[in-house]
Parts: sequence; C-alpha cells; structure tokens
Amino acid sequence: MRADEFDTYLDHFIPDYAAEISTNYGLSPDEARSKAIGAINENLAQGVDTKGQILMCVIRGANVIGYLWYRSDQKAHSVFINDICILAHYQGKGYGKQILGLFEAMVSDTGIEQIGLRVAADNDRAHHLYLKDGFQVTGINMIKRITKG
Repeated sequence: MRADEFDTYLDHFIPDYAAEISTNYGLSPDEARSKAIGAINENLAQGVDTKGQILMCVIRGANVIGYLWYRSDQKAHSVFINDICILAHYQGKGYGKQILGLFEAMVSDTGIEQIGLRVAADNDRAHHLYLKDGFQVTGINMIKRITKG
C-alpha cells in the first residue's frame, strides 16, 4: 500500500471495525468509532511506514478489491493478520480464498510456519472461510458487561 492509498483504506477500515466493536462489545456507535480510531493510532501511528506492520492493497485488474494488514514475528516464524477484507462489491466470488492461498505461499517462502488471526464472533462468512482453509480455533474471547447497581 502506498501512502496515498492509506486514507482510502481507513475510510473502509474505521467504519467496518467500529460496526464490529459496536455489535460485539455493546458500545454506542460513537464509542466504537473512538475505539477503532484509537486502534489505528496505536498500531499504525506512522501509517504505511509503521515499523513491523505491512499494509497491502488487493488488486484485480486496475481495481482495488480489498485490503490486507499483517505483522510478522520472524523469531516465532509466524504472522498475524490484523485485517483482511474484500470490498462488498467483490464478495462471494472466491477472492478471499485466493488471497489466503497467495498470502500463505508468499509468507511460507520467508520461513513463516504459522498464520494467526482473530475473527469477530458474528462474522459467520469469515469463520467458514478460515475453517475451510485449514485454520483451527485456538481460543474464544469472551466479555461480560458489568453494570453498576
């Protein structure tokens, strides 16, 4: 991803991630948006030049059809996918599966032995894709909201 493509990525990522946060954590849209922006500020403080973070545009022909954001841990021989998305107009056409296959081939050539990621509890489509692609569930994140009585 080039620096001039970063804002377009954020235009997609922030509302998408905020919606996930709002749905799965029971936060208001404003609170969720604030958390999404905070995640960007914390993890991508220097945008595309943030050390240790790799941002890619997924391109088919002349069109950006999605995005991939990951970080690598060479000592652990692993990568962690922070975000992978296919834009709505291109979903359901097999691009997610293709991207995962290409990504796995790319990182395996660098000595990577493991790909990790987190998927939202309500994202059934992604769950299915990852399980079908050979990912295994290694844990389940849970929260409980405590209200003052």
